[in-house]
Amino acid sequence: MRFSTMRSFSILLCTFIILAASASLSSAGEYYSGKTAKYIFLFIGDGMGIAQKMSTEAITGEKLVFDDFPVQGITTTQANNRFIIGSAAAATAMSSGQITNIGMIGMSPKGEHVKTIAEIARDKGQKVGIISSVSIDHATPAAFYAHVPKRSQYHYIDHALATSGFDYFAGGGLKDPKGTRKGVTSKGDALSAIKRAGYKIVSNRSEFENLSSNNKKVLAYNEWLQDSGATPYEIDRRTQDISLAEFTAKGIELLNNPKGFFMMVEGGKIDWACHANDAKAAVMDTVAFNNAVKEAVEFYKQHPEETLIVVTGDHETGGMTLGFAGTKYESHFDVLAAQKVSFEKFTQEVMEPFKTAANGKNTFEDLKPQITKNFGLKFSGNSEKDALVLKPYEIAKLQEGFMQSMAGHLVKNNSPQAAILYGGYDPLVVAVTHIINNKAGLAWTSFKHTGTPVVTSAMGVGAPSFKNSYHQSEIAKKIMAVMGVTPAVSVASN
Repeated sequence: MRFSTMRSFSILLCTFIILAASASLSSAGEYYSGKTAKYIFLFIGDGMGIAQKMSTEAITGEKLVFDDFPVQGITTTQANNRFIIGSAAAATAMSSGQITNIGMIGMSPKGEHVKTIAEIARDKGQKVGIISSVSIDHATPAAFYAHVPKRSQYHYIDHALATSGFDYFAGGGLKDPKGTRKGVTSKGDALSAIKRAGYKIVSNRSEFENLSSNNKKVLAYNEWLQDSGATPYEIDRRTQDISLAEFTAKGIELLNNPKGFFMMVEGGKIDWACHANDAKAAVMDTVAFNNAVKEAVEFYKQHPEETLIVVTGDHETGGMTLGFAGTKYESHFDVLAAQKVSFEKFTQEVMEPFKTAANGKNTFEDLKPQITKNFGLKFSGNSEKDALVLKPYEIAKLQEGFMQSMAGHLVKNNSPQAAILYGGYDPLVVAVTHIINNKAGLAWTSFKHTGTPVVTSAMGVGAPSFKNSYHQSEIAKKIMAVMGVTPAVSVASN
């Protein structure tokens, strides 16, 4: 090939690469410019990465409804000051378009208050609903109505709820309404402030079901708050407990009006289950999240020309893998059917009473029946014919976890090794969930978040703008465009 020909080819190749890169970059800024949507749903599966979605479909045999949405995009999740993001920074990015620092809620890295898409909807005269399976003042829901430098400032977030002017809050409870946490200057009882702001507060199924459009503002939470102000894991939910789908359906009923609404729904305990490396609990909460999305899809069918539904994750949690060295290329998802409770319920109702009984004199032999009853793992039988029969090395792993649990009841093990092996959770419970997960052909690499990109799915008005690859902060800007607002970060008055 002559030099001039090679040079021309090189120029063409470079031009193609530059154009391809430009196209990739510009895809992040592809904003809708047509007729605005009247109804907007944003569903956030906290901790829901690709592995969480795929494992749910594989284990249940049912495809997630949002995996059939016509538009699928890949979303990256880095924070301003850390590669692996936290829920506060992630939710702030998705609620306002602002990439911010770890732990900050509704604020820029400089401490400026940034306006959220929920606040924009409110100011446009639309109704607003915020729903979560965890406490309603937790990082993700808070990032749509509060502006604080630290996500742990629950008391101030609770008071922000009272002054938000939003119409419907539902799911979990409040973590610090009276301001009793260390380092907090109390602003008075937040629940009283919420009532004074005109909210009707309901906390059981009967009151919840009786809610109607006559109730202008509502704070509804489940009567049983299992852990840290959150609703129970789906695997543990009783008939009298209100599901995420029911909270969503009631929200649609209460918010529907001629001017439209914005609704954010978080499946928060997918994340919590993955932090604890409990695959069955994570799968069941992903199913519950999917059922909530189905409610929005049914509404969309009635208003297809006026509705946008966006479903995404804020980050992946746990480094979940669809494969395990011990099962090689095989998967045995059916073994998870034997698990009847979440790690949390087993910890609260079995392990804690067990450890305190008889001054720690209970033995591993005493605990075996409870492990079998709740997780299906068997201590005798043919492990070649029955996958639930424990192998000798697995029993040894359980025994080690048991000793660490009992010792930790007396003296906290703060060693780096314990953090890597058990992540701050009860060692015996982690050993149990790891073993049943591994038998299913699943494994974990972390008890924390990972930097793995997540999938964003969209359907309805402006949905095509959510295709391709972009940072999660673009989700807020793309929704702004669908709302008829210039896609940009706006600094709000403090």
